[in-house]
Amino acid sequence: MEQSAFGSLFLIPTPLGEATAFDKIFPAYNSEIVNSIDVFIAEDAKSARRFLKQSGFKKSFDEIIIHLLNEHSKELDTRNYLDVALAGKNIGLLSDAGCPGIADPGASVVKMAHEKNIQVVPLVGPSSILLALISSGMNGQNFAFNGYLERENNLLIKQLRELEKRAQQQNQTQLFIETPYRNTKMLETILQACGNETRLCIACDVTLATEFIKTKTIAAWKKNLPDIHKRPAVFVLGR
Repeated sequence: MEQSAFGSLFLIPTPLGEATAFDKIFPAYNSEIVNSIDVFIAEDAKSARRFLKQSGFKKSFDEIIIHLLNEHSKELDTRNYLDVALAGKNIGLLSDAGCPGIADPGASVVKMAHEKNIQVVPLVGPSSILLALISSGMNGQNFAFNGYLERENNLLIKQLRELEKRAQQQNQTQLFIETPYRNTKMLETILQACGNETRLCIACDVTLATEFIKTKTIAAWKKNLPDIHKRPAVFVLGR
């Protein structure tokens, strides 16, 4: 079968929160693509249906297929998800929030698509990580996203100091995230572990009406702590 007969895997970004003004972050072209697809891969079916409804999806949900891909998925269960693309149908890969494949299990499907010679098409949309980076005022030419850090406090302090050292010595901006209900504890630990002159950006509720993005030194943050409890946030360390 020639590659032209294959369908494509579209990487479809989703809003970063419920309060997002949808037309600000979701181009009309994306809606056209979404409405042309009837097979989706998503972390959660309920979230996927909510997104599709918000995007102006015109088909009945009874007409579409939503395959699940999350931390509970096994390779055996997912290996056939792309079979319809080999038969010429397009597939949409959705994240719960933001871009598929970043802090998200979608990378395994993208890898599989490349292995099967299926075209991968990324669509434009919000990424809290990149938006936090470009808003931080820190080095955007050398940076690392570290995902979720250690949970145990002593290990977390050690890891934060290693990231701070990398930021200072290599001028490599360090980004990481935390489960929203643990944000306050994370911030307290950052202020404990890092030196007063290190800069920290907190990017919270990015693209939402309650968006908060601020960069200060650790010393300055100690004087005035923001309320980021249960609010999606990206932490950015640099110099």
